[in-house]
Amino acid sequence: MEKLIKELPISQINPFPNHPFKVKDDEDMMHLVESIAQNGLLSPIIVRKIVHKRFELISGHRRLRAFQLLGRDTIPAEITNLTKEEATLYMIDSNLQRSVILPSEKAFAYKMRLEAIKEYKWRMNAGRVPERDFEAIYKLLAPVGPPTQGASSKILECIIGESRTQIQRYIRLTELIPEILNLVDEGKLGMRTGVELSYISKDNQRSIFEIIDMNEACPTHAQAIRLRKLEEQGELTEEEISSILVELKPNQTERISLTAHRIKEYLPAGLSARKYEDYIVEALKNYSKMSSKN
Repeated sequence: MEKLIKELPISQINPFPNHPFKVKDDEDMMHLVESIAQNGLLSPIIVRKIVHKRFELISGHRRLRAFQLLGRDTIPAEITNLTKEEATLYMIDSNLQRSVILPSEKAFAYKMRLEAIKEYKWRMNAGRVPERDFEAIYKLLAPVGPPTQGASSKILECIIGESRTQIQRYIRLTELIPEILNLVDEGKLGMRTGVELSYISKDNQRSIFEIIDMNEACPTHAQAIRLRKLEEQGELTEEEISSILVELKPNQTERISLTAHRIKEYLPAGLSARKYEDYIVEALKNYSKMSSKN
């Protein structure tokens, strides 16, 4: 892999397409900003040239963001000649070294990595690229060898060190709507529960999230299995979703539940699900006052 370190204008650097790792302006970012301000950049970001005077960021999204927060116009960058697939694998490898990785980040990273390996196998088997140009990918795939050896999922299993079953579970999470995937990231919804919900249509997932949000209670793994089974039988309706999700769970106080579609027409437009209860309580208070006067 040829290397060239150069000071690049930040305005000429594109983020990696569909970058699966989140860059937040949190406390850790502020520490990074302070460190760079005091000590400078210890290692350059890594980019690849895509068109004239345009570069694609491979590694260093947090460092680039820190430079932006510091008001810098340029940043030291190592310019490589990686292909799209090589860049994908390199980007994922460098980010998987983080101490804390969210389930959603692993999910999209594993999916991108599997797709990159499959693309590499196709290109090599089709003779589209000379074998000598794959030296970098050989190193990234070590110790399992070139991408022509074994199934793509088996290669991914060897590289990551997790079972194919667990890898597929993570990849299934990419089928969740963002709102439910956030619940998995926040630890409010178990990963296996999220996997079961991923087999449900996006429309029904939105209904599920609406009821979760309204009742502030996530489904158990057993409830998710029941929801998925009803979906597969073509019998999953909003009423069924509501009846399953509002079932009393262990150590949970009894609560009154309302089906969303029955009350929506009586609520102000734009009212969030979390405000439903407050609005209904106020309406009942007013109704009670009016009734007592009659």
